[in-house]
Amino acid sequence: MIDIDVKNLKKSFEVGHDVLSGLSFEVNAGEHVGILGANGCGKTTLFKLLCGEYTPDEGTVSIHKGRRIGLISQIPVYPEGWTTEDVLREAHGRLRAMAARIEELEGLMAGEATPALLDEYDRLSDDFRRLGGWDMDRERARVANGLDIPEEMRAREFDKLSGGEKTRVNLARLILEDTDILLLDEPTNHLDLRATEWLEDYITHFRGTVLAISHDRYFLDTVAQRCIEIADGRAEFYSGNYSFYAVERQRRFDEQLRKYEKDQAKLEQLQRAAAKLHLWAFMGNDKLHKRAFSIEKRMEKLEKTEKPKEAKKLRAAFRTSEFRADEVLVAENLAKGFEGRPLFSGVEFKVAGGERIAVIGDNGTGKSTLVKLIVGEEAPDAGYVRSGPAVRMAYLPQIVRFRDPSLSAADTVIDECHCEMQEARDRLGAFGFSGEDAMKAVGALSGGEQSRLRLCILMRSDVNLLILDEPTNHLDIPSREWMEDALADYDEALLFVSHDRYFIEKFATRIWHVEGGRITDFRGTFGEYREYRARQEAIAQAQKAAAPRQERPKNQKQRTSDLEKQRRRVEREIEKAEARVAEIDAESEANASDYVRLLELDAEREELNKKLDALYSEWEELDES
Repeated sequence: MIDIDVKNLKKSFEVGHDVLSGLSFEVNAGEHVGILGANGCGKTTLFKLLCGEYTPDEGTVSIHKGRRIGLISQIPVYPEGWTTEDVLREAHGRLRAMAARIEELEGLMAGEATPALLDEYDRLSDDFRRLGGWDMDRERARVANGLDIPEEMRAREFDKLSGGEKTRVNLARLILEDTDILLLDEPTNHLDLRATEWLEDYITHFRGTVLAISHDRYFLDTVAQRCIEIADGRAEFYSGNYSFYAVERQRRFDEQLRKYEKDQAKLEQLQRAAAKLHLWAFMGNDKLHKRAFSIEKRMEKLEKTEKPKEAKKLRAAFRTSEFRADEVLVAENLAKGFEGRPLFSGVEFKVAGGERIAVIGDNGTGKSTLVKLIVGEEAPDAGYVRSGPAVRMAYLPQIVRFRDPSLSAADTVIDECHCEMQEARDRLGAFGFSGEDAMKAVGALSGGEQSRLRLCILMRSDVNLLILDEPTNHLDIPSREWMEDALADYDEALLFVSHDRYFIEKFATRIWHVEGGRITDFRGTFGEYREYRARQEAIAQAQKAAAPRQERPKNQKQRTSDLEKQRRRVEREIEKAEARVAEIDAESEANASDYVRLLELDAEREELNKKLDALYSEWEELDES
């Protein structure tokens, strides 16, 4: 069954510039699809067309009838004063309405339990149980905890949350609504590693349809069953996850390039032959002109392969120095907190030259604060951290700032690197700022372009300690790959904060996990650290299972409420069974001459009497409790 059917979709926002031009694809029910493409190719526009926010200029978008669709990037407007908890509870609006009606029916049945009331009550109770009504509070807590929405945030007004917090809450609400089709537009942008892995696990087990735009390659590898790339307004299809896409895309590029070069070689050969024939024809043999024209017509009819387009690759790379410090960083008894809340304490480490350290952990644990202590932007509450005497440090912060945003990129390089215009233009060209781009005002550059410019300034030959705070944030996949290429030849000490697992796996040889006020220092790759953590968790689970289990006692009020509900349930079942026994007695009198029917009614009466005996016993036990 097809959930999404897009045919010949066209959309433009400027005359003569189509964002989407003839886009067509189908998505079957339950498929998980990664949507790829360069920034500005129309991925977000496609999502807004799918959910009806935009109207196509041409073509059609068809969503299977009855399917509920949810877009993560859309944040609805809620009534003034609504808390985060109100927003999350709204996801269970249907269940809460059912619960209110069930409670109303219980009140009515306390007066007179008519068959109509009993039937409605039974039907609603079954639907409420089947749809997870008894578990909605627990499910709300599970999803909120998984997406890092703590109790404190749940109590705050939704309008007072940051953009990232609103996105997380909106994602939680859509998950709780049990939406049939999820459109995820950069869902991991504001999630830490733990929350991202929780979301991956949820999507992996989600039976509905998922379309995900993401720059997180690890995320796409985990959740995408196939990929659709939007290029030049059209769709290219890849029957696998991101890793499959990357290999297959390169294979297709190489194949098309070989065919293009072969076609060009053939055309060049024919062109030379035609030119020679024309030349010889001028020497007195007019018939050769005809042969030359025939060759030229043949050239026109030849199938010509379009030259494949390759994204511009930046030529930048770190120039490594001859010196490698033995002692790069040392910390002893390091402690830091804010407003009486400690982030970490008792931290000690030594970093040698050439080490590559990834600082990981949940949001708010102090990763960026640790980096600021190392670079001297924050002072420790206790202990110290110092760099070696010959260390030359370069720091790329999470939020890049420049002294004068009105200066051009070229003038900024000249100002900060103390170089001439030609050298500044050469350096900028290596970082993808060519032509007019080099003369753009720094303040007009995107966040990714500003990070690239700052790295251009940092890449000096004397740097032997490079510190990066979330270097791939808000970068598209080509920009992330460029940064990885730029760092590949850098063999001095590298310390970076990141949630990008692809980046961490590629570079880290040592992991610092900031958690619970301490730093776990693990010497090994990210994959090895994950295996270590999995073993530790398995040991903890085994110890927990082996420990004597203690039931958590319910408070008296909750216990009394539960007993009352159970008594009411048993009483209703007794009433239904007794009513049926009375009906059987009446039927027996009406069918006194039908021996077969009397046997059937007697058998049913016997089963009901057994059930009634059990129900009476259960009611007595509950009444005595």
